[in-house]
Amino acid sequence: MPPEPVPAEPGWDDDPAWTRPDPMTAAELEAGLDRVCERDEPPGPDEFEDVEPFTPDELAEIQAAAADELLAVEAATTGRRGPGQPGSARVFPGQSSSPAAGFGPGMPLDILPGCAALAVAADAAAGEDGGFAGVSEAELTGVACAWDRVEAHAAARKLAVTAELARRNPAPGDAEFTADQVAYALGESRGRAGDLIGLAQTLETRLPGTLAALLDGTITRYKAEIIARATALLDDAEARAAEQKILDRAARLPPGGLRAAIARAVMEVAPEKAKERREAAARDARVERWAEDSGNAALMGCELPPDEVLAADQRITAWARELKKAGLEGGMDELRARAFLDLLLGKDSRPPQDASGDADSTGPGSSGPGSGRPGSGGPGPAGPDTPPLPAGPAHGAAGFAGRVTLTVPLATVTGLADRPGEIPGIGPVDPWLARDLAAAAARNPKTTWCVTVTDQDGHATGHGCARPEPKSHSKRAGTWPPGFTFSPASRDGPPGGYGTWRLRTPGDGPDLITTLESLTTDPCDHRHETSRHDPGVRLRHLIQVQNATCTSPVCRRPAAQCDTDHNTPYEAGGRTCRCNTGPKCRHDHRLKQHPRWTVDQLPDGTFRWTTPSGRTYTTEPTRYPV
Repeated sequence: MPPEPVPAEPGWDDDPAWTRPDPMTAAELEAGLDRVCERDEPPGPDEFEDVEPFTPDELAEIQAAAADELLAVEAATTGRRGPGQPGSARVFPGQSSSPAAGFGPGMPLDILPGCAALAVAADAAAGEDGGFAGVSEAELTGVACAWDRVEAHAAARKLAVTAELARRNPAPGDAEFTADQVAYALGESRGRAGDLIGLAQTLETRLPGTLAALLDGTITRYKAEIIARATALLDDAEARAAEQKILDRAARLPPGGLRAAIARAVMEVAPEKAKERREAAARDARVERWAEDSGNAALMGCELPPDEVLAADQRITAWARELKKAGLEGGMDELRARAFLDLLLGKDSRPPQDASGDADSTGPGSSGPGSGRPGSGGPGPAGPDTPPLPAGPAHGAAGFAGRVTLTVPLATVTGLADRPGEIPGIGPVDPWLARDLAAAAARNPKTTWCVTVTDQDGHATGHGCARPEPKSHSKRAGTWPPGFTFSPASRDGPPGGYGTWRLRTPGDGPDLITTLESLTTDPCDHRHETSRHDPGVRLRHLIQVQNATCTSPVCRRPAAQCDTDHNTPYEAGGRTCRCNTGPKCRHDHRLKQHPRWTVDQLPDGTFRWTTPSGRTYTTEPTRYPV
């Protein structure tokens, strides 16, 4: 600092223009304006020719805008936070006053990709006390989604750093211990650190679309891992082709749906590699057991044939229902576990029956072979007055018949293409397994066949159930190639449908006739509508063809295990028709009936679910293999 004050600029303090309040008098100002006007050029003849005067409505809008601008200036000068915020002199309709206003549906922060700035905004949305005071449910949901995108973005950055660390240690001697360096730093096991490095390198070099989706928060790290694991058997070009088939819907698919979608995409891109992987993994089939944290134990079979697993699961369920019918207490999960052990050990856990057919409530008796009591080695009468029980698990549950639904492209069974099939409850199956299962089904005279027509996205647009050709027309003419064939029949189909076709299956069975009718509901012709509340067999079947699972955005329960729900209640005049019904599991059926939730069934077959916060989510009809 200078040792003494700096003197003022010489002469300024003495200038009268700086010492009087207004350096220009009114007369001087008027004279100056006159000189400016004299020098200004007059306007040209056409300069304002096209300008129209403001209308009264336009003038009113200008005045309102000016008032708002003045209000904003006033708010800024008096310490207010702005229009619509606490303390403002005026609140504007449609604008939130909460600290999370930017996260409302459709607002800028609600759609901003994951980034560091979004994390700062989401952190501030909690308010000064962190209690989200004044934040609506819709905004809370937006903040939760924002943190999800931020979390994905952070995971992508972490993976990028990890990939760079691995890239800087390319020498074999260094690369071997890169995972140790990561494990030490993160406090992880060496195996998990190695998995982190592997995922980082895979996304960077093989799956750029998945990495980009993770970086902007479109998908989570868990979904990125699902895609990476499913495409591990592919080369780089095939992996990119597979991810492109599912990235447009990866964000809205639940993990189970994404797993099925990417598995199908892999089979479409490289069917032979998918077959080789299945066959190699089958050689690693095993049964595993381990101790549960609770003190109980677990038993699991791995790498088993898909169709046999589904049939075994159905048999477990069938025996569990027999146990329930016999009076054994417990929920279905507990009864299925009991049935699982019964079938493996040849036991019969049904409670003993007295002469009246009621379960004996006095407790278990003898557990010797043939006693029919818990722990017995097989069924049998418990005494001379006790009626015999139905067949036990060792001899098959009463009335049990396994049923496996196989969906396979016609081009696959006829050998024209190698496209994957699908088993509901299991997922996609490679073309060779699909053909083997279809051929096995053709050898069973009880097999029923249906044909579904799809659009380019796999949505069902037509359907027909095959029936044996009448005996008077069933003589096979000419020489037909072995295997499956599909050809036009001589009769026309229903109006708007796809005609009548002949399906020939391997073996000596009769030809099957299939009439393909349209499944469109835009508009709906109400062809199979019934006046009753419950749909008939045919209508229920068509409903389940269009939506093979629960129509909730996050549920994949098979439609056969769901309720057939009226979108507009039957009691309120709703039709029992395809245009007003859809499968919903019992949970989602109850959710749809909650007064704060709304579900709309749209003409194109989609369902729009509106949550209590006002956010909407849509589900599309089932996508079949194409």
